This record gives sequence, C-alpha cells and structure tokens, in this order.
Amino acid sequence: MATETEVGELLHQRGWRTAFTVAERVNAWAAVVGVIERGYGDDVYEYTNDLYCRNWLHEAWILLDDYIVRLWTPQIKALDDRYKAATVDDEGQALEQFHRLPGPDLWWWRRHPRILTGDLGRSLRSVGAISTGPDTA
Repeated sequence: MATETEVGELLHQRGWRTAFTVAERVNAWAAVVGVIERGYGDDVYEYTNDLYCRNWLHEAWILLDDYIVRLWTPQIKALDDRYKAATVDDEGQALEQFHRLPGPDLWWWRRHPRILTGDLGRSLRSVGAISTGPDTA
C-alpha cells in the first residue's frame, strides 16, 4: 500500500490535474456537500465537475495504506451520509442527460440535490427531476 504522497503523485500521473492530498479532497467534498445542503445554484457542468473530488477519494482509497484509510474513513462516511440526506437517488436519470455517468460503484453520480435551485435546478427540472425540499429558485 502507498503513502498519501505516493498516491497523490500516482493519481496525478493517471490524469488528475495535480497531486492532491487526502485532506484537500476531503475538504473539497465537505465544501460540495455543504453547498448542496444549502441549495446548489451553479450550473450542471460545475456540479458534475465538483463531484469528481469524491471520485478522487474513491480511487485513492484502494491505493492508500491502511492507517490513512482508517484515519479518514469516519469523516468521509459522515460526509457521504450528509450527501445522501441532501440528495435524491434517481439512478442518475437526470444527471446522465448532461454527463456520461461512471460505473455503478460511484453511487454519488446517481443522485441529485433535493433542493433544485439556480441553474442546476432549472437544468435538472427540464429533464424531469423533482425538488423534494424548499425551492428557492
């Protein structure tokens, strides 16, 4: 198993734009989850770009040494739980109209925010997504 620095470099070599650290990607995921909880108003393309921080964590997890995995897993699980609470599982039907969905193990791509607001909300509603929270659009 690899160290955090080695994993960041390896994933960068595989195409990620920089050699991220686990802390950077966990903080990015926390920021995305927080915005979704409040109502994600940016456009669908920014939203799909933001979901990639969770992809990085998924890819890193199979490469990282057990200590790092044990250290960060509780925080990531808590963020995943918050994300699930703030989103609706539609099996990716709305999002796939705008972005090619990755494999089924990347479950966060098969959900959309409960609160559909701003550009993202308009785009997702245009393909049949339903808001299940307070709509501030």
